[in-house]
Amino acid sequence: MGVWCATVALMPSTTARLLLVIPLVLAPLFYWVILLPSRWLLAFFFCLLLLPPLPLPLGNSGVHVAPLLALLGVVTGVVWMREWRSLSHPLTLALVIFTGVLLESLAFAALYSGWEIAIGSLARVVLFAISVFVFLYSYAGPGSDSSGPFRITKVLFGLAVAGALFACADFYYQFPVPGGYGDQFVYLEEGVFRRAQGLFYEASTLGNFCAFFLVMAMVCLFRQRQETPFSRAWLQLGGVVLAAALLFSYSRASVLNVVVAAAVLASIHAGRVRRSLLVLLAALVAAGVAIQLAAPRLSANYWGRLLGSFSFFDQSPDQVLSGRLSHWQVLYDFLAREPWYAVFGIGYKTLPYSNFVGSKVIADNTYLGLLVETGVAGLAVFIALNIVILRTGWIARSSPRPQAQFFGEWIFCFWCGQLVQMLSGDLITYWRVLPVYFWVLGTAARLAREDA
Repeated sequence: MGVWCATVALMPSTTARLLLVIPLVLAPLFYWVILLPSRWLLAFFFCLLLLPPLPLPLGNSGVHVAPLLALLGVVTGVVWMREWRSLSHPLTLALVIFTGVLLESLAFAALYSGWEIAIGSLARVVLFAISVFVFLYSYAGPGSDSSGPFRITKVLFGLAVAGALFACADFYYQFPVPGGYGDQFVYLEEGVFRRAQGLFYEASTLGNFCAFFLVMAMVCLFRQRQETPFSRAWLQLGGVVLAAALLFSYSRASVLNVVVAAAVLASIHAGRVRRSLLVLLAALVAAGVAIQLAAPRLSANYWGRLLGSFSFFDQSPDQVLSGRLSHWQVLYDFLAREPWYAVFGIGYKTLPYSNFVGSKVIADNTYLGLLVETGVAGLAVFIALNIVILRTGWIARSSPRPQAQFFGEWIFCFWCGQLVQMLSGDLITYWRVLPVYFWVLGTAARLAREDA
């Protein structure tokens, strides 16, 4: 230890000293995390949701520490290998096949766009695989006590509300961004403001994340108090914050996600809609009133933009859809001109970085993007995966155990909205939030299996 301290003291730069000191700090922390299987999930979710990317010149959006915690999860899984259960489940097979399709497409990425772009595509497949690992860990991994799922849900909701509060403050004060971020702005008389993205990379991710927990709040309102992790007061308070952050994100597709999920939930509980709907509407109205009082011009701009999406769609659909029709037209023309590329695709996540289709294009559509990048087979596997996800949620919702019903209904309703939102965004690249969704999915599948 003395030699180590002397080495640190003799280092010429502060950066070099930190690189030597950081392992001494992280080693006991990692050891503490590995001692209990559930600690890894909590530490991973905290880093994933509340830590910003580091402002280092690597990648498009900087470096994030969450993948390092994912590696720690692999180590934790190996240490507790004897506690694992069978991985057999239709979702396991579907996720593995889909990940395999993404990996297979990297050969075409290297062939058509070069090895540098293919390496970037590989990194994005690895980030998606983190979510797959979280599903496997929550479904068959160690640490499955009966109180665990609700305890983790409480922590997740607290992290979500904290992240939403920061997003609201970030929008109001326009904090300097620590890493890469999306060029998404709101134009008001007071000036140009960056849309709220909180600690994520862009505003749509924040909106999608807020939608996820708003759907959870709605599911709780339709169930008995003892069947949920939260009190009504905490749900309403958190719902107001999440709704405000969703509004500040200016993500219309995420609002549609919530509307679709609410419609599905209402159809499931047709006889209990009135009271729960009133509580939900009260929270949403409170959020709207608070924003109206704090920033009236922003509120008017938001509602004008939202209502304008319907009023002017027939006159200027491409403008209403933020230029998405132009992007889709480029991809349609490419496939019409050279349809053989639709067989195997041109490589996962190459469209935004390669000129192979004629120009760099952001698909802004999960289905169309997968068709061009992974081919018909990739899109077919993805559709099958979504069917299995919905089926898993519905089976858990039909379980006699209230916990399984809660998680199953949550993921089922949200994923119905997710399927609609995928028409306007590449949601499977939202790697900062997708592991949370897959944890709920894996928990629902696990609880349903225990009741089988």
